[in-house]
Amino acid sequence: MNDIQNQDDLYLLVNEFYKKLLSDEKIAYIFTDVVKVHLEEHLPILVTFWSQAILGTGGYTKNLTQIHMDVNAKEHLTPELFKIWLHHFFTTVDELFKGSKAEQIKTQALSIGTIVQIKIAQQKVE
Repeated sequence: MNDIQNQDDLYLLVNEFYKKLLSDEKIAYIFTDVVKVHLEEHLPILVTFWSQAILGTGGYTKNLTQIHMDVNAKEHLTPELFKIWLHHFFTTVDELFKGSKAEQIKTQALSIGTIVQIKIAQQKVE
């Protein structure tokens, strides 16, 4: 099994990951009803994000935290939803890749989930 090496690998990863998310009724509604994600538009954005984060390619200019805060304003993103998201992400990475970049992307996903959850909790306090 190979490590993550390029944007094609990242596209495979996010495509397979979203298949899992969209088939899980506990979280799919966030993407189908709350946000109404158009995958053909969303997947290239995710590939650009992960390519910048893991491969250092640059090109991602959106505010990831604010995007999730905007979603949270529509539908509370609970810790349980983050656990489901992370489980599917880790599972997908482990099914497809092995190596330092695969471990790095899982660590990055955990960090992102943690930061967004902290921001959501802080917003509730304010």
